[in-house]
Amino acid sequence: MRKTFELTLTQSQAAADALAQHTGLSKGRIKDAMTKGACWWTHKGKQLRLRRASKSLRPGTRLTLCYDERVLARKPIPARSIRDYGRYSVWYKPHGLLAQGSQWGDHCSLLRWVEQQTGRDCFLVHRLDADAAGLMVVAHDARAAAALSRLFQGRAIGKLYQAWVSGSLQAEEQRLDAEIDGKPAVSHVSTLRQEGDATLVAVSIETGRKHQIRRHLAGIGHPIVGDRLYGRAAEQPLQLVAVRLAFRCPLGRQAVDLWLPDELQLSNGPAPGHRYM
Repeated sequence: MRKTFELTLTQSQAAADALAQHTGLSKGRIKDAMTKGACWWTHKGKQLRLRRASKSLRPGTRLTLCYDERVLARKPIPARSIRDYGRYSVWYKPHGLLAQGSQWGDHCSLLRWVEQQTGRDCFLVHRLDADAAGLMVVAHDARAAAALSRLFQGRAIGKLYQAWVSGSLQAEEQRLDAEIDGKPAVSHVSTLRQEGDATLVAVSIETGRKHQIRRHLAGIGHPIVGDRLYGRAAEQPLQLVAVRLAFRCPLGRQAVDLWLPDELQLSNGPAPGHRYM
């Protein structure tokens, strides 16, 4: 079942009680959905997730439950801590883990995972496709989030990716500059090695358009292996990994140059098979 329930309380009542009466769902299911971030309420003019099933709410409070059994049944894929700088931390986001949640829940997102692991507030600084894996920065206070976000928006961060692409691609700092959605986009591609009918490439980007690397590589006839949007679905997940982030910390001014551990890089693993589904 996938359905959105909305109600406005007419009396003081616990959130779970009100939702159970309105939706017909059991309190157990309501509590599970709330814990996983599927319940919202308006507080001080802002719409926020409401997780406490026992929270007593005043008359006039508006509640929204975005209930999707399939989303709530999913299990989060564990992320891995890479480095903790106090006001922000760097994590390995595995394939399939969202950067942040949706209205239907956030229990399978990096932000929620880090929040639960660290007990600290978490703020999204930049994005990485759910299908991709690699390094992500998570801020732990609003000012750090704003400062780090400006770095990404201002293209003041060096970003390096590895990808297995279909076919033989011989490139040495090949510049790809096809516009994306009418906006300038620049990627640089270099061949690392070829195995069978797949080529491992390193990609650095000057801009950060949506699906930029995926679209640029598909545009030259070498879609990333496992790319169900711009290539063909494969037995493997999308073979795209963010392996390096380099920047000058806007908080302490020190140089930060982080590489994904060797065992998580595509360059240290076998070439993917190409038996397309």
